[in-house]
Amino acid sequence: MRKVLFYIPLSLFLLLTLFLLSGLFSDPRERDSAVINKPLPAFALADLMQPEHIWTPEKLAGEVFLLNVWGTWCPTCNAELAYLAELRAQGVKIVGLYYELPRDPAFDAPFDLATLQQDVTQKLAQQGDPYQFNILDLQRTLSLDLGVSGAPETFIVDANGIVRAHHIGDINPMVWRGKLAAVYQQWSKP
Repeated sequence: MRKVLFYIPLSLFLLLTLFLLSGLFSDPRERDSAVINKPLPAFALADLMQPEHIWTPEKLAGEVFLLNVWGTWCPTCNAELAYLAELRAQGVKIVGLYYELPRDPAFDAPFDLATLQQDVTQKLAQQGDPYQFNILDLQRTLSLDLGVSGAPETFIVDANGIVRAHHIGDINPMVWRGKLAAVYQQWSKP
């Protein structure tokens, strides 16, 4: 009986150690996404620069595009803008999903669309503008439905509105060539 009482905690310790070691050596940018091979979630969100224009999945259907979650406040997003602009120049359609940070009424000023539009215009003029347009996800509803954990994140959506790939982190030449270009080209073929 004493041996059993010794081996149970030892076994639990070894299992916990193996679990923690597997997490230590895993890549946090490579996680399974629940939206792969599923349609874009339903949404009706305003265009950031033309708020009277409402975007829906149906309006986005028809051609393959990258849906890039970003924000002006995000340094990694800013770093990837120039390369994304190069991809746009090569014919890759990129739609921005502007991820607004939550505001605390006790500390933050109220949301001001005109100020945000000015900030976005200035940032894209400085870094390069890869976007066909930007969708404003003010309440982060679409971001949450897509399983976004932060910015930047990018999804490849096919012409039928089905999510085909998800990448967490910036898009750079190595990521594009090694992971995303083949998926984009596969779904871009008629």
